[in-house]
Amino acid sequence: MYYKYQITLKYHLIMITNLNIKTKMINNNLTLTIINIVINLIDVLLVLLPVLLSVAFMTIIERKQLAAHQRRVGPNTVGYYGILQPFADALKLILKETVIPSQANKVLFYLAPIATLIFSLLGWGIVPFGSGITISDYSMGILYTLALSSLGVYGILFAGWSANSKYAFLGSLRSSASMISYELILSSAILIVIILTGSFNFTTIIESQQAVWFIVPLLPVFIFYFISILAETSRTPFDLQEAESELVAGFFTEHSSIIFVFFFLSEYSSIVLFSCITSILFLGGYNAPELLVNETFINLQSIILGVKTCLFCFLFVWVRATLPRLRYDQLIEFCWLNLLPVAVAFIILVPCILVAFDVAPY
Repeated sequence: MYYKYQITLKYHLIMITNLNIKTKMINNNLTLTIINIVINLIDVLLVLLPVLLSVAFMTIIERKQLAAHQRRVGPNTVGYYGILQPFADALKLILKETVIPSQANKVLFYLAPIATLIFSLLGWGIVPFGSGITISDYSMGILYTLALSSLGVYGILFAGWSANSKYAFLGSLRSSASMISYELILSSAILIVIILTGSFNFTTIIESQQAVWFIVPLLPVFIFYFISILAETSRTPFDLQEAESELVAGFFTEHSSIIFVFFFLSEYSSIVLFSCITSILFLGGYNAPELLVNETFINLQSIILGVKTCLFCFLFVWVRATLPRLRYDQLIEFCWLNLLPVAVAFIILVPCILVAFDVAPY
């Protein structure tokens, strides 16, 4: 009897020991999971905070640059040389009353600007800011970016439809039509870069430009690519949905206060994102020119990428200050009758040249 109780006691002790070990393992795994979540959140914040700050300063730079083009001063009161003007504007908009039309779909009215901002910020998750400096080095990064840019159309459509306003609805239809049309040109230009490198990964594309940047052999491709991103971001001369004389303010005519700020942030975040992606695809990303490559420049990769991004942001504003707005029919015809045949011709021509000179990466 005593022997039987002794065996039972040993069995229970073994069970308790195993249970303690499993509990410790679960606690350790839970701790590791929490640590990984915290690290990922810190990574996201380290990317998003500079992006949002760059968007804020992009607005003041645009206003200053437009003022210089028009020979006037521009904002110069709030802060040193007007540098705090974006924060004053944001505070003013946030403190305003949120007015919702009585016949609006309130759920979509609120969700549309939030969704548009989220889609514009998600694209930063795969941007390589330097060698090994990225949130996610996704192998299909280009497809991910194109998918997000396509999803942004839904936020604009919902914003125009949910407001129950003819001006907002017509503005959203115009914006959606131009974005869908020029998405084809944008995809064609990026496809040519993919053919040249044999990869959908941004890091691989950057490494392929160590000898020569793609803007040199693909200058015509870069030109119609840049035209397409102007249309994708609804910038002049393709800002038909914001034609004040026809549609007041376009698809966000009825939006005000903080929900208008979301649309504003998403537009300028998309401009900075596409400027960054353009520098990756055509200007070698974080690579310095070959003549300047040394240990110092390798340590300044993020700054090099930032300078190239600022260059394209400057081009966005320069185009706005220079060109008039196109008519809606001219916008669509220019895409389908002029740019599309050129894009298709280059899609056929580039692989033929690569195969003829036996330099294809596949």
